[in-house]
Amino acid sequence: MNTLTATKRSKADKLKTIRNNGMIPAVVYGVRVENTMLSVPAINFEKVLKTAGETSTILLEINNDNDKEKSKKIDVLIHDIQVDPIKGFPVHIDFLAIDMNKKIKVEIPIEFIGIAPAEKDGIGNLVKTLFELEIEALPKDLPHNIQVDLSTLLALEDQIRVENIVSPIGVKILTDKEEVVALIAAIKEEKEEEEAPVDLSSIEVEKKGKKDEESGEETPEQKQE
Repeated sequence: MNTLTATKRSKADKLKTIRNNGMIPAVVYGVRVENTMLSVPAINFEKVLKTAGETSTILLEINNDNDKEKSKKIDVLIHDIQVDPIKGFPVHIDFLAIDMNKKIKVEIPIEFIGIAPAEKDGIGNLVKTLFELEIEALPKDLPHNIQVDLSTLLALEDQIRVENIVSPIGVKILTDKEEVVALIAAIKEEKEEEEAPVDLSSIEVEKKGKKDEESGEETPEQKQE
């Protein structure tokens, strides 16, 4: 199991100072735990995030600076990550405490594998229409992602639906089974629009008429009237 160490913090601790010390402000809440403000080492969190993602359980060990002999271990999921919009690194984390003996519902990312023969052979374009699946499972059975093999897409209009996906052991897919995950669509040819030829004679007549009006002279049409 992925393990991450955290330290309790107080409202008096300045967030900027915490981040400057290589830590990330965080909070944990959920089953059998009071809302607790924490800070976690940025380097360690990045490592855990790569292996656990936001769907695998993490054993969070909470230490108290005032009493280092006492620590609390909680099973959690990464519930939310706030990211700096410019620099791209995490600036705050929400951990959700869970009961390992109760099933939970989460959104799991889809990982597309393989190559669609229909696209490779130029028969059509591959269109991916779904990127997450809602599932239900015990925390210990939560997968990092669910794979969808594109190699079954052989011809035009071939589709992969949710009902075609084989779920891992202990995992129930809750997303509508009729939902389309990926398909092969016809290749659309872009036609260049032909520009209509410019009628130069009409432009010359318009210019001449305007010039005659400005000079106060009657146009041939006006004279006929």
